[in-house]
Amino acid sequence: MQATPTFAGIDWSWQHHALCIVDADGQRIEEVTVPHSRPGLAKITTVLRRHGVARVGIERGDGPVVEHLLRDGFEVVVISARQVKSLRARYGSAGNKDDRFDAFVLADALRTDAGRWVVVQPDSEETIALRMLVRARHDLIDHRIAVHNQLLAVLQHNFPGAIGLFSQLDIAISLAFLRRFPTEAKAAWLIAGRGELRMAHWLKANAYCGRHTPTRLVGHLRQAATGRVTGAAAEASEAIVLTLVDLLTTLRHEQDQLEARIKEALLAHPDGQIFQSLPRAGTIRAATLLAEIGDCRARFPDPASLAAAAGVAPSTRQSGKHLNVAYRRGCNKQLRAALVDWAQDTPRANAWARDTYDRARARGCRHPHAARILAQGWTRILWRCWHDHVPYNPDLHGRLNTLLPEAA
Repeated sequence: MQATPTFAGIDWSWQHHALCIVDADGQRIEEVTVPHSRPGLAKITTVLRRHGVARVGIERGDGPVVEHLLRDGFEVVVISARQVKSLRARYGSAGNKDDRFDAFVLADALRTDAGRWVVVQPDSEETIALRMLVRARHDLIDHRIAVHNQLLAVLQHNFPGAIGLFSQLDIAISLAFLRRFPTEAKAAWLIAGRGELRMAHWLKANAYCGRHTPTRLVGHLRQAATGRVTGAAAEASEAIVLTLVDLLTTLRHEQDQLEARIKEALLAHPDGQIFQSLPRAGTIRAATLLAEIGDCRARFPDPASLAAAAGVAPSTRQSGKHLNVAYRRGCNKQLRAALVDWAQDTPRANAWARDTYDRARARGCRHPHAARILAQGWTRILWRCWHDHVPYNPDLHGRLNTLLPEAA
């Protein structure tokens, strides 16, 4: 006798998980809420196996619950929170939000529309590790920018001369200057009397290799507005500046360490050579693209699916005579940012990219739109290289080889 199929849904959180199992008729067989702990996850496995469940619906495709289910041999199907919100209307118009009810909605949607949902295809450990490093670097840069802006605000009120002295406020020479001269009063010694000579000696001692002369730097300090020189506020400003300088120095150092680890992981990755072969990809861009796209080819069966996931393909809505082509908002935001950042720089090194971008601009597209059009074009090339496991070869790029003789 053939076993009756069963379906499960899990509404997860960082505190507890609601599990619901339904039969082939949509009737609840069992509902249970377990804590987010090792025994709780083990109980989920026990309940699923007791009822012969093979596939589980959940709202996101990563996290400890998904990893636990995959390790225990279950298929995981992703039904996004936005889709669950729409599916609630099937069971009433109140629109109430309840964890156990959402778990039922997930299980029943898996029963009625099994072929419509995406089964999670896990990436390799190497890709997951690279993704963790890349996203950690991105978060670190966000922290550095926040600290930079805080330091800028302090200097605007207390030491305006330090702003614009060098090309950037958080580069090594700027931080060294602020560590040595954190206040207006201490910088006054540097520019008093034979200031150009003192500045030249300080620059040489700190291995300055920029283009600004000591005379220009001293002139900038002398012409800047006067900040706080004495008093309690000036002392507080000095303490804050030194704290922020130390923090920026640490963030810069840790960013360099992460980038070294990213380069090491990219070189060791089986697909690393494919992404590094792309024009203007470099190391960080190539690593970011690889980390966000992953190495599971089944996730993107064609170039259109990759473009849609990256948010560079427009979203089309048509009803009767009305046709609306709009910016795609539902996508992998990290992948879109990485793909567009890379694509908009490729016209410098690739004639086809320059031609594609220029034609989009000529049609009246603004730069962000033209960059997405170019990124969508690159997804077709990137997808082919990725699926065929071969690096990008300009000699095989048909349109590029047509444009090069024309340009010559």
